[in-house]
Amino acid sequence: MNRQQLIGQILEKKNYLCVGLDTDLSAIPAFLKSVTDPVFEFNKRIIDSTREYCIGYKINTAFYEAQGFRGWETMQKTVDYIPSTHFKIADAKRGDTGNSSMQYARAFFETLGFDAVTVAPYMGEDSVRPFLEYKDKWTILLGLTSNQGAKDFELLRLGDELLYESVLKKASRWGTTENLMFVIGATRADLLAKIRKHTPDHFYLVPGVGAQGGSLKEISDKGLNTDCGLLVNASRAIIYASSGEDFAEKAGKVAAGYAAEMGSLLYSAGISKRK
Repeated sequence: MNRQQLIGQILEKKNYLCVGLDTDLSAIPAFLKSVTDPVFEFNKRIIDSTREYCIGYKINTAFYEAQGFRGWETMQKTVDYIPSTHFKIADAKRGDTGNSSMQYARAFFETLGFDAVTVAPYMGEDSVRPFLEYKDKWTILLGLTSNQGAKDFELLRLGDELLYESVLKKASRWGTTENLMFVIGATRADLLAKIRKHTPDHFYLVPGVGAQGGSLKEISDKGLNTDCGLLVNASRAIIYASSGEDFAEKAGKVAAGYAAEMGSLLYSAGISKRK
């Protein structure tokens, strides 16, 4: 999916919601656990109930890799089930020397069929370059994360700027606004206006809204650009809205609520009025 197609989906659906399929086998409703592939059945029902209210899905690959071969099979089935109109993100946080990165890129872009993959930038450009070589695919670099450990490295001062700022500035030159995004945690809203100055035209994947306490309005007020420029992810708040047989219905209602709020924010920013 290229940039114009992604923007087109945002404008058509009037939201920038990404639903996180971080599906934990131990957390899904008990009544599903007797089926052949409980995680896929759960994902399938979540997708059916939310696809009207979102523009994409983010699969945290750790929850699938932990299940071994069967988990990889479930992940493939889930990716195949997501409609082609929706943006598909592999939250895999890969990053290694060139030859290894080439294989990671091949795995997620060619074999599994994702549109985007999250990548750690700290091994430098040659570890990221193989992902950027794919046409109409996206590399989503870790920019400023929400975890406590961000202070160990990302928030260290490096001369006149913080380390994450140096990473954003340098990495933004490795790719373009057509193939490179950044992960910016929703709990970093206080820094988002400053971050937007460094990378005014890039898209950001913003996890942490909902269960982690990030404010959708604050993120949107400080992070929206003329093309929207945000993909806001919500995982637990949507997929675990209920632990009962109505889990999919409840997930759809929560997703609809996020979508409605995003529609209002887009309208207020003048973005939804574009043709």
